Amino acid sequence: MDFIYEKLVRPVFFRQDPETVHHLAVKGLQCLGAIAPLRAAMEKFNLVRDEKPTEAFGVKFPNKIGLAAGFDKDALVWRAMPALGFGHVEIGTVTCHDQAGNPKPRIFRYPKDEAIVNFCGFPNDGAETIAERLSKSRAQKTKKVPLGINIGKSKITPIEDAAQDYIFSYNKLADFADYFTVNVSCPNLPELRKLQSKGDLERLMSALKDADAERAEKFGKAKVPFLVKIAPDLTFREIDDVIETVENLGLGGIVATNTTTSRPEKSAYETRGGLSGSPIFDKSREVVAYICKNTKKPVIAVGGISDTERAAKMFDAGACLVQIYSSFIFKGPFFAKELAKSLYWRSGAKWL
Repeated sequence: MDFIYEKLVRPVFFRQDPETVHHLAVKGLQCLGAIAPLRAAMEKFNLVRDEKPTEAFGVKFPNKIGLAAGFDKDALVWRAMPALGFGHVEIGTVTCHDQAGNPKPRIFRYPKDEAIVNFCGFPNDGAETIAERLSKSRAQKTKKVPLGINIGKSKITPIEDAAQDYIFSYNKLADFADYFTVNVSCPNLPELRKLQSKGDLERLMSALKDADAERAEKFGKAKVPFLVKIAPDLTFREIDDVIETVENLGLGGIVATNTTTSRPEKSAYETRGGLSGSPIFDKSREVVAYICKNTKKPVIAVGGISDTERAAKMFDAGACLVQIYSSFIFKGPFFAKELAKSLYWRSGAKWL
């Protein structure tokens, strides 16, 4: 299957505009998600289940491989992803207001380096529409893997009003989330990364925690874990501030890392936007290792995980879960299954 994708399918796809291909993939996965018998059969065959599920921030995961935010921005295909082997799915980034994102072209592929640069700027249908979509999904009641929801700030919202923007999305989507990832690190929205600073992050996360507590008390709902997604470009001192905030507020953990604004020397990469894929692995792993050395809070590792060895290095650094996106594009639709299976064999465990 990998050979067919690499030699036959990918060359055809990669001759087309990246967003055109993405929309075609979404349409195909929507069809898979809508055909319950096919989806169930593929889940049974492809969803690797560890002998002992991973438990982090109160959520159980059947395997350690997840789909990072950015692929399923509008909650259109999440229910199909376990059929490809994913042990959790993170949708979004979702914002309070629907928005078209930045002008096109805004996605640039570099196949030889297995790298992607995106300048998308959170295009999505908005929290209210996505909440309605999730509420109508029968798969919500029988989902096989945890659903994370990544939320961010709307472009039209001033940075000083960011908390209310995030809270609106939280209130609309909390009934559907196993956990929330609070995106304060995307480089494609003006000023967003300022929210990673200690004071701003404390205010934002305190407001979200208060909204969660109010919902729990008012409606008798369980509280939802919050994770903070950070940039790989932070200094160690800035990471220390994030760790302190996460610990002091009792947050669920940290997602490390988002895309980077830096570029390798003499590269021909697009200079706008965030770089993801293989070139950022070393930087992401360094951040993951530093966080895990300085806190016991769970860390989900993201960034350049393109094979079993790199995934294993993230776990050796202390991550409890990993997420992929760029490697899903370059390696093919069943890469999550192959990665989960190879990690299982590597550990000497029995594949269920």
